[in-house]
Amino acid sequence: MTTDLPTRHAGLLMQRLRCHFNRNMGPHRNLCQAAEEMASVPLPGSLAAYPVKCCPMNPETWAAHVTVAAIIERDGRFLLVEEHTDDGLRLNQPAGHLEAGETLVEAAARETLEESAHRFTPEALVGVYMAHFARAESASGATYLRFTFCGSSGEPEAGRALDPDIVRTLWMSAEELRACPERHRTPLVMRCIDDYLAGRRFPLDFVHTHSVGPTRSSKSGTQ
Repeated sequence: MTTDLPTRHAGLLMQRLRCHFNRNMGPHRNLCQAAEEMASVPLPGSLAAYPVKCCPMNPETWAAHVTVAAIIERDGRFLLVEEHTDDGLRLNQPAGHLEAGETLVEAAARETLEESAHRFTPEALVGVYMAHFARAESASGATYLRFTFCGSSGEPEAGRALDPDIVRTLWMSAEELRACPERHRTPLVMRCIDDYLAGRRFPLDFVHTHSVGPTRSSKSGTQ
């Protein structure tokens, strides 16, 4: 790679390459590599006056999918949903993804209502579970971080429509569920119930939610 570019142009070019990659993510990975190569080349003059500032979003940042699940027991049986998946019909606890702006407890209550029509009151955290699943379309696969809560619920809301993927709700004993592992959405379905039956409980404040609002910088740069 040549090094006879003016300092100003080199700095601006590196910034443009990196920002373009950040906007377009994976399809232009070669642009990021080129930017890194340019950053390592000693160019004439000083680049200090033209610092390279990447876009706020780091294209290399990896994140797990945060999900919640609800364990509701009644007379020795557990509330489950039968749902459509890429692998066919599968059994799962009422569960789903954390959405922006809500706490984990709020997410568990919302997902239970949407998938089972039951109003769920979380009373304790059963456990936190991480599962990694290989995917053909992704070299890194998918990783899920599941927060499972137990609690109480009343009768289902009559006439409330369930999420489109949900076929039905049903109540099953641990023995019945253990006898059909091939129908489980993931191995976490049984693992969570086993932990619940083993008495694992953590207070709801075990997971603290800390919200930070926008900050204002003064002219001196302090916040």
